[in-house]
Formats: sequence, structure tokens, C-alpha cells
Amino acid sequence: MARIYDDTHDLFRESFRSFIAAEMVPHFEEWEKAGIMDRKIYADAASHGFVGFNLPEAHGGGGSTDFRFNAVIDEELAYAGLGGAGNGMSLVNDIVGPYFAEYCNEEQAERWLPGMTAGELIVAVAMTEPGTGSDLAGIQTTAIADGDEYIVNGAKTFITNGINSDLVVVVCRTDPDAGRGGISLLVVERGMPGFERGRNLDKIGQKSADTAELFFSDVRVPKANLLGDEGKGMDYLSFNLAQERLSIGVTGVAVAQAALDWTIEYVKERTAFGQPIASFQNTKFVLAEVETELAVSRPFIDDCVMKHNAGELTAAGAAKAKLWGSELQHRVTDRCLQLFGGYGYMSEYPIGVAYADARVATIYGGTSEIMKTIISKEVLG
Repeated sequence: MARIYDDTHDLFRESFRSFIAAEMVPHFEEWEKAGIMDRKIYADAASHGFVGFNLPEAHGGGGSTDFRFNAVIDEELAYAGLGGAGNGMSLVNDIVGPYFAEYCNEEQAERWLPGMTAGELIVAVAMTEPGTGSDLAGIQTTAIADGDEYIVNGAKTFITNGINSDLVVVVCRTDPDAGRGGISLLVVERGMPGFERGRNLDKIGQKSADTAELFFSDVRVPKANLLGDEGKGMDYLSFNLAQERLSIGVTGVAVAQAALDWTIEYVKERTAFGQPIASFQNTKFVLAEVETELAVSRPFIDDCVMKHNAGELTAAGAAKAKLWGSELQHRVTDRCLQLFGGYGYMSEYPIGVAYADARVATIYGGTSEIMKTIISKEVLG
């Protein structure tokens, strides 16, 4: 079945694939060991139009509203086996950038967007807290008004780009007594007194995506850094949840495809008992099953992308994309690794890295259990 990309997307894909091969793959092992990407990669990517392409043209961006370009980037990063590095870049393009594009006022746009489109200001979003995961309404970080400033106190954890970020969209409680209506989005900037970063967390996968704890102790943030209106934070978060979950779903299917491709190549070359592993019935059956799942998944995920472009992707639809893509990623990397035998357990093989990277996909962006709850509401009416 034909996919959804036209010649423009294909040229963009070829260009980004070349960029990955030249500028990212040679450094990936170093980033994995360091637990962080060189922040220069964002500026390098931006200079080629791979960061900021969906930010407003008036401030140096590409002005794209076509999520297919985002999907191309997500897919190519997955095909290259750049799990953690891909997560960091997709976070900027797919998840955090849209909040700035949608909710910045003109003064904020002039102050922040040129640096973002140049890849010089790296962004992150701080939602999760040590005691609060999927239940964002239960966050405890406070931002109490004091004249022309907010005083921010609290802690966040598991924040991707937590070390590299210059601008952090902090989900905080501006009215402690207003429940969901008391939550706002406040941009905390690098260097503000009282804003501290904890350790770069040691994860089992996604290692090149720096993930940190953030601490706020009487941080004075100008009210001019409030994104949108006070008390509308939950509405704003909902605005981009569909795209975030779709991005995870797109990546999941692409990682599964990459895992299959690596495995096909390996089983044709590797021998056991005097014959290629590809000749064994079990190998054939596993690969046939995986390819069938991918054949079913590709049109589904492409359809979700086109619905999103048309503004028709529902919360349940995005949850389906995220649930299916992330579970497929987890399942396929596990099954394919088995065919590599002991070599699959080695980090020098991309399947081993992909397997470890895949485990978090069913957790971040909303767990699989949360996705099922969302979908069930559509099913039950």
C-alpha cells in the first residue's frame, strides 16, 4: 500500500538521512556513554531546517503545519537506531515547540523564538513530579504571584533535555485552591537564581537523551514568562497531547521496522548447526509474524498522521496510535533480539540498544494503561 508522503517529503527525508549519517551516527556511541548529546547538534540541525521548521516564519522558522515532516524525522531517527538522541530532538520539534508557537505573545515570540529556530535555545517541558506521574491535576509545584513576578517552589523529575535545556515550560499551580483550574504554564530560564538541576539520571535505555531532576527554590520568574493565560494550563497541555502521543506511535512503528530490517540481515549471514539461521522454521515464522504486524500498522499510523493534519485526530485516536505503536515497538524488539542470540544482548548491536530504549515507550506520554482508559471511554460511550 502506498504511503502518505509526496516528493517534497521524500527529498526532505533524503536530506535528513544524510545529515544523520554525517552528523549524528558518528557521535552516537560517545553521546550514549556520556548520557547526553552535544547541544551543538541542535544548532547544526536547525541550520539545515530540521529544527524549527514548524515554528513561525516571522521569527525564523519554517512555518510548516504539515506533521508529515515531523513524522519523517521521527522515522529516520528510528531507522538509524538513534533512540535517545531521537527522543531529544523529537521532544523539541513535536512536543515542546508547539507550546511556544501556539501560546507565545508577540513579546515572548520575539524574545525566544529566534533562538529556538536557530537551535541555540533548547527547550523542555517539566510535568512529572517525584510523587505525581500521569495525574497532572495532582502536581504540587507552586508559582505564587508576588507583584510582577511568580515565586516558584517545587521539584520535577524524569525531564528529557533537563540538562541541555535553556527554556523549561514548568507545569505549576498558580492557585492552590482551584484544582485543575489553578494550573498554569510558566517558562523558567537557565540561570534564574534558585533554579537547580539535579543529576543526569542513569536510565536503562534512551541514554543519550539527558534526563534530569529539576529543583525550584524561591525562583522569581517574571509574569512576562507566563505562557497564555493563568489557570489554563490543563487546557494547553491537552492541546498538544494528541501530537505527542502520535509522535510516540510513529516512532514505535519505525523502530519495529528497523528491528525487522536488522534481523533479516543478521539471520541471513549468521549460521548455526551448519546452516543460516534464516533457514530455520522458527526464524521464518517470527519474521513472517512481525512483517504482518508491520503491514497492518503502517496504514493505520499513516492514517492517524493525515487525520492529525486535518485536525480530526481525536484523543482516543491518538491514544490508539500511542498504545499500538509503543507496544509493537516493545514486542518486536524483544522477539527480534531473540534471533540474535547472545549477540543481541550486547550494546554494540543496535537491536540491543533498541530493546533497552523501547521499554520506556509504554510509559512516557501516558502509560499503556492510561491509553486503554481513554480508548475505553470512546468504546463505551
